[in-house]
Amino acid sequence: GAPGSLLATAGAMRAAGLLLAWALLHPAATQQCHPASPGGVLRFTDRHAEIRVPALHRVPSSLDPLYGLVRRCLDLIQQNPLPTELLRTALNDPGSVRTAQVVQYELGYVVCAAVALLFTVAVPVAGMCFCYCRSRRRCGGRLRAHRRSLGCRRRCLLACLSFTSLIILISVTCAFVTSQRVKGQMEPGLGAVPSTLRTLRQHLANVPQGVQMVVDKFEVPRKQIISDLGGLSRSVGLSIHAQLKAMTYAALADLQDRAGGTAGARLSPGPGTGPGSGPKPRRGGRAEQRKPQGAGTSSTGRIPVGGQRVGCRDHPALQHSLGPADLRDDLARTADKVQSIADGFPLPDYTRPVSEALLKAEDRSQPYLREVERFERYRWIAGTVLCSIILLILACNVTGMALGAYGLSKREDPSDYECRGEAGAKFLLVGVGLAFLFSWLLILLVFATFLVGGNIQTLVCRNWVNQEIYKFIDTPGNLPPSMNLTRQLNLRRDSNLSSAYRECKSGAGLWEVLQLDRSYDLDEHLKSPKYTADFQKRLGDFTANLGDVRLLRSEGRQDLETFARSGADEVDYGRFQEEMKNPVVQTSLPGLARNLEGLQKMQRNSTVAGRLAAEARALWQMQNSTVQSQEALVAKLGESVQFLSRLAPHLKERVKRTLATTASVEARLPVQAQQILRQELGCFTRKELRYFTQYLSWVGQTLREDVASCQPLATALDNGRVILCDRIADPWNAFWFSLGCCTFFLIPNIIFAVRLTKHFRPIRNRLM
Repeated sequence: GAPGSLLATAGAMRAAGLLLAWALLHPAATQQCHPASPGGVLRFTDRHAEIRVPALHRVPSSLDPLYGLVRRCLDLIQQNPLPTELLRTALNDPGSVRTAQVVQYELGYVVCAAVALLFTVAVPVAGMCFCYCRSRRRCGGRLRAHRRSLGCRRRCLLACLSFTSLIILISVTCAFVTSQRVKGQMEPGLGAVPSTLRTLRQHLANVPQGVQMVVDKFEVPRKQIISDLGGLSRSVGLSIHAQLKAMTYAALADLQDRAGGTAGARLSPGPGTGPGSGPKPRRGGRAEQRKPQGAGTSSTGRIPVGGQRVGCRDHPALQHSLGPADLRDDLARTADKVQSIADGFPLPDYTRPVSEALLKAEDRSQPYLREVERFERYRWIAGTVLCSIILLILACNVTGMALGAYGLSKREDPSDYECRGEAGAKFLLVGVGLAFLFSWLLILLVFATFLVGGNIQTLVCRNWVNQEIYKFIDTPGNLPPSMNLTRQLNLRRDSNLSSAYRECKSGAGLWEVLQLDRSYDLDEHLKSPKYTADFQKRLGDFTANLGDVRLLRSEGRQDLETFARSGADEVDYGRFQEEMKNPVVQTSLPGLARNLEGLQKMQRNSTVAGRLAAEARALWQMQNSTVQSQEALVAKLGESVQFLSRLAPHLKERVKRTLATTASVEARLPVQAQQILRQELGCFTRKELRYFTQYLSWVGQTLREDVASCQPLATALDNGRVILCDRIADPWNAFWFSLGCCTFFLIPNIIFAVRLTKHFRPIRNRLM
């Protein structure tokens, strides 16, 4: 082969890195198969729940100890459980309800009513009696005699009146605060009833649109899968390159070493000359060429290696049977299957009874809510006025005690008249008069609010918390047919309100609690194989043809085998190198030329002198052209012979090992590349299937917890309990309790005030 073929071998060796695909031109790190990477998590936005029923919770308050005290008092007053028989009779046949049954259940409230009635009658009567006595000057006058114990009694009365006034002040403050809290919670609480019912109806009405929105979000995994398909070839090429480059490059490096040895063994010193072909002196003074022994004639020093070809076979490419269009068609068919979720969703026809029941409840609740709002407005006005009167009574007490005590300190003789002490006594009597005058109004307001709030707490809230109300509703026969909630809400026939509430609260879907013509299992509709079977089968049927992988062409293999059989290992390189130490010519051409030039100068015959000059020039030309170039070639030949002498002893073994390694790598490359390809396709398939799984999981979660969830129904019931019991009933009951404390402490307040007025007035008869 031509010498230029060996020079091209090294370039062909480096090109062998383009083994399997164009991606191999760009070495990169192995793309490993990670079970879950941040890039593999899909993000779904624009969820349906713009219509929500926000969950309300009990808010901790500084008045919680007071609320707890009131609830314990009510538990003592009403110790009876839920009156199921009484309620059943009242709901199914109101005319047959017996008064004795009501009194028996409301016995605690009846006792409280008797106490309130007694207070309402007794206190005003006592006030009229006191006024009559004052008009007859028989009570509330002056002390008749001065005793040493009067100072102690006066201080005791002052302390007792101050203590009762302090208790009344604390109670009226709590009454003011709780009254304002009831007013602040009543308006939004009443408004929450129709708004919650409307929100529930909108939630049910928007189920079809919400389901379609969820189905349309299949576009998110579809776009991601199409994007991944676009980078599949590059990903596979990079992975194959990264995992096979070590083995391939090692084999190529071995081939490059063998090719370098072959190129270094070129021993041709030049055409037409041998290692010992120098000029000999010719007869008549001309030089002759000398040929070393065993060197042969022209070109006998060249070892015939030939032009080996080492490299890849035209960059074999990854030819496969899988087309992106096929997978896109599979995704389009999968999108049609996903659309069947929305088409087959059963709810729109079965939520109509629930919507109608909610609309009916909203319409019927409006008149009652307006009445409650009107009653609450009257309660707040009455409570504010009466609390203000109590504050006025306390102001009279404080002013009276202050003026009276100051007057006593200024009076030298107990029998002397002192205007400030007299004014203090009158202020106390004004407070007593106000207490007598408004006590009956106070007790009426206390009892009215107590009767309403107490029954709400003991009959409704207490049984709502312990689920007794749900049990009562679930028991057949307790409610009249017109109030059959299971039928009105279209609940499952094997279900009831309690079980539906528990299921909804735990996150069940509407289709799981409503009565459907046929059962609907969402989990069955969301199983991944139903949507991924075609896609997975398409990837599983993938086939690839890696082409004919050749690291060394047949020409290069033959050149290496020929070089190994050339007998380079049998040459006597020592004797050869000794021969090369001899000069190219035995005679010094420059010395001979200078001798001829000297003879030419001494020659008198011009003809002979001219011939001598011509010969001298010829010798100089031979020295400068032929001899010097052959000396350079001999030096280069010496390097080649020295290199070959080192290579020759192991030449056959190394060539044999290189060819065996090359054949082994050529055989292993397709097999391992196929294995890597299957592995990468497996990773790709699992990654894309995770997108399907994420989407289907999100669909199930969104339908259950958001779009078609019945949790808003349970949340609405819980919110009703929080609003009625925690935000309205608790401060309502705390209001009547605080106002009742004020009212009952007015009795000792009246007694202490009347007794104390005598000590602020002058004594009629002074006794020593």
